[in-house]
Amino acid sequence: MSDILIFGDTIRSQELRHEVPLMIPDAFLYVERDGVRHLTCSSLEEPRLAELDGFVFHPFEEFGLDELRRTTSSRVDMIDEIVVRAAGALGVSQALVPASFPVLTADRLRAAGVALSADQPVFDGRRRVKTALELAGVRRAQAAAEAGMAAARELLAAAVPGGGILTLEGRPLTSERLKTAIAGAFLEHGANAEEFVVSHGPQAAIGHHLGEGEIRAGETIVIDLWPGDNASACFADMTRTFVVGEILEEVAEWHRLCKEALERALAEVRPGVTGRALFDGTCELFEAAGYPTQRTKTDGETLARGFMHSLGHGVGLAVHEEPFLALNGHAPLVAGDVIAIEPGLYRPGFGGLRLEDLVLVSENGAERLTSFSYELTP
Repeated sequence: MSDILIFGDTIRSQELRHEVPLMIPDAFLYVERDGVRHLTCSSLEEPRLAELDGFVFHPFEEFGLDELRRTTSSRVDMIDEIVVRAAGALGVSQALVPASFPVLTADRLRAAGVALSADQPVFDGRRRVKTALELAGVRRAQAAAEAGMAAARELLAAAVPGGGILTLEGRPLTSERLKTAIAGAFLEHGANAEEFVVSHGPQAAIGHHLGEGEIRAGETIVIDLWPGDNASACFADMTRTFVVGEILEEVAEWHRLCKEALERALAEVRPGVTGRALFDGTCELFEAAGYPTQRTKTDGETLARGFMHSLGHGVGLAVHEEPFLALNGHAPLVAGDVIAIEPGLYRPGFGGLRLEDLVLVSENGAERLTSFSYELTP
C-alpha cells in the first residue's frame, strides 16, 4: 500500500477535509503510512484534534519549530522545512499526493529524497462513499437549499404582472431581491453560498449566467442553488424553474420532457450503472423529441440549444465532483455516492428550463434527497 501525503488546510482542500472533518484554517500535513494516520499540525489545534479517533498527533514543535522560528524569516520556508522533517521522521520515502499538493512543498520534499506521484483518481475515489458526518452535512445543506427555494417561490407567488414586468410591493421584482431572500434562508439553516443562479428570460439559456435585473411576466426563471453546510463543508445542489404569467406551449413541453428525463434517470440509478448510461437515457428521450444533444452535434461544434450539458455530477465536499453523468462518465456508481441529476433544455435569445434533484445511491437503488415540488407556477 502506498503512503499518502496531503498538505493544506481543510477550507480549500477537499481531500484533507475528507480525512480530517474539522475546519482548520492553517496548512498542516496529513501522512498515512502502514495503516497509521499522522497529523503534523500547530499545537493550537491539538485540543480539537484530540477529540477525533484514529490519529497520531505531532505538534510542529516535535520537528524543530522553536529553532526554526529563530533562524527562518519566511513562514512558508519554516512550515515546508517542518513538512520535510516530519516526512523523514515518519519514514516516508515515496507517496501519493493529490493534484492540489503545493508545488513548492513538493519540490522541497523531492529535493530531500521523497518521491511523490500525483494521482487524483485515488483521492477522488476515497471521497466517493460519503461518511456519516458528510451525509448528514449534505442533508442539512439540502434542507437549506429547499428553504431558499421556498423563499424565492413565496416572493414569485406574490408578484404581480404589470406592464410586462413583475412587481412586488410596488417595486420591480429582480433577481437581486430573490437572491437576498434565498441567502437569508441559507443563513437561518446554518449554510451559505458565495453565489448561485437566479436567471430569467434569455439569461437562462446562457450556461451558468448568475442572473440580474427585472423579471418579466411569462419568461422562465431558473433558480439553481448549491449552498454549503457550515458545520461539515458539504454541499447540496438543486434547480427548479418557475414562470409567473402565461406558460407558453414550448416551455410546457420542456418541463414535461425534463421531468420525464429526471424520473427515468432516478429509476435507473443503482450501484454498477455508469454515468454514461444515465446520460444516454436522457439523450435518447430528448433526441426523439427533436432536440440536439452532445451526442448528435458534430466535433468542434459548440452547442447552444437543446440539451447542451451533461446530466449531472457527484456532490459532496465540492459542488462538482466524481462521478460525472456524461459522455465520458465511465465509472460505475457505488453505494454511498451522492449525485445531482439535472436535465435541461434551452433556446438562445429566449430562455431555458432545468430541473435538478439530489440523490443518494443506496445498496438497492436510490434515495431522493430532494423533496421540493416541480410545479412551474409558484
